[in-house]
Amino acid sequence: MSLLPLAHALAARDDLPIPAWLFAWGASIVLIVSFFALSVGWRVPRFEQDRWRPLGAGLSRALRGLPVQIAAGAIGVFLLGVAVYSGLRGTEAPDRNFALTFLFVTCWLGFPLLSVFLGDVLRPFNPWRAVARVVGAGFTALAGQRPAHLAYPERLGRWPAAIGLFAFVWLEIVYGAGGGVSVGLSPQAAGVGALVYSGYTLTMMALFGTETWCRNGETFSVYFGMFSQLGIFSFEDGRLGRRRPFAAATRWATVPGSAAVVIVSIATTSFDGGSEGAFLNALEWTFERLFDTGFGLTAAIRVTDTIFMLLCAAGVALVYWIGVRGMASTGGAPPLRRLWTGFAHTLIPIAFAYLVAHYFSLFVFQEQAQFTYLLSDPLGTGSTDLFGTASSGIDFTLLSANAIWYVQVAALVIGHVVALTLAHDRATAYWGDYRQAARSQYWMLAVMVTFTCFGLYLLSVANA
Repeated sequence: MSLLPLAHALAARDDLPIPAWLFAWGASIVLIVSFFALSVGWRVPRFEQDRWRPLGAGLSRALRGLPVQIAAGAIGVFLLGVAVYSGLRGTEAPDRNFALTFLFVTCWLGFPLLSVFLGDVLRPFNPWRAVARVVGAGFTALAGQRPAHLAYPERLGRWPAAIGLFAFVWLEIVYGAGGGVSVGLSPQAAGVGALVYSGYTLTMMALFGTETWCRNGETFSVYFGMFSQLGIFSFEDGRLGRRRPFAAATRWATVPGSAAVVIVSIATTSFDGGSEGAFLNALEWTFERLFDTGFGLTAAIRVTDTIFMLLCAAGVALVYWIGVRGMASTGGAPPLRRLWTGFAHTLIPIAFAYLVAHYFSLFVFQEQAQFTYLLSDPLGTGSTDLFGTASSGIDFTLLSANAIWYVQVAALVIGHVVALTLAHDRATAYWGDYRQAARSQYWMLAVMVTFTCFGLYLLSVANA
């Protein structure tokens, strides 16, 4: 069951710098020490107010000005067009076609990183938002009034984005695994998928309004925007400013479906890593049972992978629910539903840590291709060399195996310490008494240790 090579970041190697179990013990000790340090020294909430401070008015005017907005939107539309055209008309070799690397590496992995450090950078470059705004402005100019939209159902919240996130990853690592292309998802399938999603998104924007859909249903705006809540930069009332790191995340999960978005993020990354090793025997056993019952080869692969992706989502949700249910047993606890939504933001650093740990080496290596031969020859046909870099290659010696492993471990540990800190801070706000808050967090400590050890296990088995 071969999956798309671009979806797998872990460089294979025979042995790790030290035994994986020692890393797990070390990471767990760091979390436990952090927990007791927070219990003693962190007695009042510090992230409930983000303490936003405006930056220079001139910078804000420049970034929000019409010329920059038009230029950014045009760049986004142009690059999406290049990706779609390359997918439909370029080579079928995934490693030589601009579409797959741009969509599944540069954008999918690059935007979360940029969002954490620079804020919601997708918003000005979002091609669907740009097209919808132009169409809306044209309609207003011709009709003399703004287009009317349907009221967005409040209960629907971010559930469309959560489902879209699952579908995107499913296309990448499940559909591609059984699509009849030995190396995974074909560029043509990626191009068609981008066109289908574009049609769907523009339709939803026409029905509910561009900004409303971007806030709730547009998968990539919601997903990348989720990571931007960890950063220090944001726009408030048209003004760029700085805020306390991680503070904005405390208000992100108040919209229905938000917990599902971050759970799906962790689950799909876990499945991608587990399918390389930890889940391999179970995947093969299930595939053989389905194939023996009459499923075709392609159908058996896709059904097997879909089942395990859903099981990963259910497993991540269950671990989080156990932590929430445990907190609810602490004296003075808020209602279970409030705990479920109130602590969902603590999973965002974990989702980011899983992304970095699993895809770090892929991003470093594949971006060399993106900005050399794929940029010069986006179709991969050998007919163009726009920037004179079409003959360049990837330097796989840029990162050593040990360096990759240490980055992966560091990402997991730091991400879970941040998550533990956010959980403790929220507990001090909910319980008031720091002693009760600390008692409630025994359960979240168990959740963090579980996710840390599970992430290390996936990495160690995949790297074995």
